[in-house]
Amino acid sequence: MVVGMDLVFRALADPTRRALLDELFARDGQTLVSLTAQHDMTRIAVAKHLKILEDAGLVVSRRRGREKLHYLNLVPIRLLHDRWVSKYTERWVAGLADLKHELEERMEKVFEIYIRTTPEHLWEAITDPVIREKYHFGAAVESDWAVGSSYKLGHPGADRPLIEGENLVVERPRRLVQTMRALWGADAEREGTSRVTWEIEQVSDSCRLTVIHDQLRDGASSQVYGGWPMILSGLKTWLETGEMLTTPGSLMYQEQR
Repeated sequence: MVVGMDLVFRALADPTRRALLDELFARDGQTLVSLTAQHDMTRIAVAKHLKILEDAGLVVSRRRGREKLHYLNLVPIRLLHDRWVSKYTERWVAGLADLKHELEERMEKVFEIYIRTTPEHLWEAITDPVIREKYHFGAAVESDWAVGSSYKLGHPGADRPLIEGENLVVERPRRLVQTMRALWGADAEREGTSRVTWEIEQVSDSCRLTVIHDQLRDGASSQVYGGWPMILSGLKTWLETGEMLTTPGSLMYQEQR
């Protein structure tokens, strides 16, 4: 089922659900028990609110051992912003969502989006250099997409890539796992190597795309992972309409080509 804006607006309309999102914004990857402890209500009541947030795509849950962890998914908020806010503003500040969460282990960020397309077309959009630059800040990807091979992401003609890494798992057209090393600046380089997993699942006439960016250092800079909502919004727009996002944030690096 494709998640619509009506579900997002309904989920955001309730103050308790907004509070749950604020708590995940402050510390991502929390259990139901942890979230319940912060509210004067039963665990069942909190679970019902989380279910509404998950149905709207605002929260994504993943199991780690016996625990079920809940993560804030900024993609629907990014889509809502692009449709209802960006057209009335001159510039959206990408650093508004400065997600520096304190976790006991290395940080993990989860992003989810539904796109009306096929797994094959979605895989092509992720791996084809010409299509990739349409939504990834004008940057093209280069790789032979074999397990163990390298890949680079950068602007044509640039003297060095923006991102480089290794393809760890290549299961066309369902799953791609890569290491990622950001090279676009000294601060980004200091973050070291992390991991990005692309998971594609057919859902009726659409695909659910989940991007998991993990093995980030505790307290990693949001510049390394904060661009995913904008990238995935651009990917959805391109595949469903054939058009590029024209919000200032989506085009901010195009002029550097």
